[in-house]
Amino acid sequence: MMSMDGHAEASVELAAITRNVAALRAHVAPAAVMAVVKANGYGHGAVPAARAAVRGGADWLGVVHVAEALEVRRAGVDVPMLCLMAIGTDDHAAAIAAGVDLAAGSADMVRRLAAAAEVAGRPARVHLKADTGLSRGGATPADWPAALAAARAAEAAGTVVVAGVWSHFASADEPGNPSIDAQLTAFKEALAVAERAGIAPPVRHIANTAAALDVPQARYDLVRIGGGCYGLATLPGGAPPWLRPAMTLRARLVLVKRVPAGAGVSYGHRYTTSRETTLGLVPLGYADGIPRSATGKPFVFARGRRWPIAGTVCMDQFVVDFGDESVTEGEEVVLFGPGDGGEPTAQQWGEELGTISYEIVTGIGSRVPRSHYEIAL
Repeated sequence: MMSMDGHAEASVELAAITRNVAALRAHVAPAAVMAVVKANGYGHGAVPAARAAVRGGADWLGVVHVAEALEVRRAGVDVPMLCLMAIGTDDHAAAIAAGVDLAAGSADMVRRLAAAAEVAGRPARVHLKADTGLSRGGATPADWPAALAAARAAEAAGTVVVAGVWSHFASADEPGNPSIDAQLTAFKEALAVAERAGIAPPVRHIANTAAALDVPQARYDLVRIGGGCYGLATLPGGAPPWLRPAMTLRARLVLVKRVPAGAGVSYGHRYTTSRETTLGLVPLGYADGIPRSATGKPFVFARGRRWPIAGTVCMDQFVVDFGDESVTEGEEVVLFGPGDGGEPTAQQWGEELGTISYEIVTGIGSRVPRSHYEIAL
């Protein structure tokens, strides 16, 4: 158990990220691995997560926004990096100057990147995105030839280098879903159309964490690992046991008091004590990423067992009914972690709340300080 300086902390075991990436590299070889550190490294801290992933052998890093890429670059992390979302208002010239690859899913975006390359004074490295059935980013089959033609023209002008062709799955976390094979077929066709247009990308990629783990034929040259780097996955049952969750969320009780039977607890009195009991106040709430829907769930680990949240989760705090357990002010409780000591996991939070572990860890707010350690504490 670790000593916290404040009232709450999300501690991140960096060695877990490093080991996860190394294990994933072995699992998907000979494909390369992109460690995705978008959204502040899935809430774990973008720069520490990036460094830990590179130590584990990550060949690439993935982000969404140019600002995220530049943050990692300023920290001195210099491996290949891709901005996965094509955002027309981003500072593409700065990204190009920093050696960051950019995504384009339309002819217009290709032309925007070519113009930014002229400002940057060097060609833009572009990954052309094909929409193979997610209907989100990327060019549909009808628009794909125009995007390819724009890329070929920009290559001829010396402003663009097509560094990759890629796509993204809709349902790779649902083993056997027919859309997986349908999208693989569509991706093969998109690659064939690109080849006929004179584009033979050095890197082809479509697999996310779920596909990298469960769909070997989707690995191509590169897999994009997001949650898997942090020991998480959206597959049924979560990540395989050889991946370790890296984040533990802890807090200290800021108030402990005895209350009588029949005491209504928290907003709306959705919980009422059945007897005289001890209540503990945890200084985390929905502003910190503890969903209001967690009310009543056994998500608090203390004294070797799990305790339910008593009453409504508030913006900054929630209450736990400890019965006659002799808890004290300042005592540590664990909300989730790797599960080593019996504490809940982010996977279990997601399952109980009808969401995914990714939403739980990325939702931990900025008021909760992150601490980073090489070994579990």
